[in-house]
Amino acid sequence: MAKSVDEFNKKRLRSSNITVVISIALVLFLLGLMGLILINAQKYSDYIKEQLVVNAYFDENYDAKDSMKIAKQEQEAFKKIQTLAPVKRATYISREMAAKEAKKSMGIDSDALFEENIFPSSIEVALKPEYVDPAKIDEAIKVLKSVPGIVDVKNDSTLMVDVYNNLNRILRWILGFSVLFLVLAVVLINNSIRLKIFSKRFIIKTMQLVGAKRRFILKPFIIEAVVLGIIGSVIGLLALFGVWYYFTNAIGSSFVQDNQQYIWLVLLILGVGVFITVLSTVIATWRFLRTSVDDLYYS
Repeated sequence: MAKSVDEFNKKRLRSSNITVVISIALVLFLLGLMGLILINAQKYSDYIKEQLVVNAYFDENYDAKDSMKIAKQEQEAFKKIQTLAPVKRATYISREMAAKEAKKSMGIDSDALFEENIFPSSIEVALKPEYVDPAKIDEAIKVLKSVPGIVDVKNDSTLMVDVYNNLNRILRWILGFSVLFLVLAVVLINNSIRLKIFSKRFIIKTMQLVGAKRRFILKPFIIEAVVLGIIGSVIGLLALFGVWYYFTNAIGSSFVQDNQQYIWLVLLILGVGVFITVLSTVIATWRFLRTSVDDLYYS
């Protein structure tokens, strides 16, 4: 009879542990998924901002005899612009390249409509994402205009402001959902742990009544919580990266290549899983340690 009771208790304990681990894994999977979306959304936001370029133009009026001198000055200006703080990427466009691009955009194959070199040389500048900010774009343009040889800098400021504001709005929504999922992770994992500890409330109180110190009672529960937190986190991470790997292969893009960010995400998920599990265990166990025997039947 005693053996059957022990087996029943072991099965119930195993079932309880499995339930907690699955709960932790599912919650952390969703939290990690939001983290991956946030990381990639930030990277793609920066990528889109880098596609918003400004054009720095050189003087188009000079004597043909000074062409060698002017070409040298333009190359020096180009090298100077590449080193400026706001500049992410710069592309030099000669007069010949500008003429070819103009003919291509207008669908013209001959030179009959305009001379070869009617367009000035220029430098197409992609700014760093932080300088696409409407509050900093004027500063970046001022720096470009200060380069010797640059006579004008043009940009579509309205487009930049619209894109910047829309991207930031999307990122704020994603960040908000990530915080919401973090709160849900805390609540759901905490509830799973409380139910597990609730099933052991009489054991906890019995240990306390026979003279066991609170630290002694808490220790095995904390160790078990750490183990369950790690197992749940690992399962959640395996499921997360398995789904992400399948998704990226299906669409043919690997998204962010910065492994450091993925490492930080893994550490965050592990940390959240273990921390919440341990904290919930301590709070739930402490509650029953302070509860009277009579109240255990109504807790």
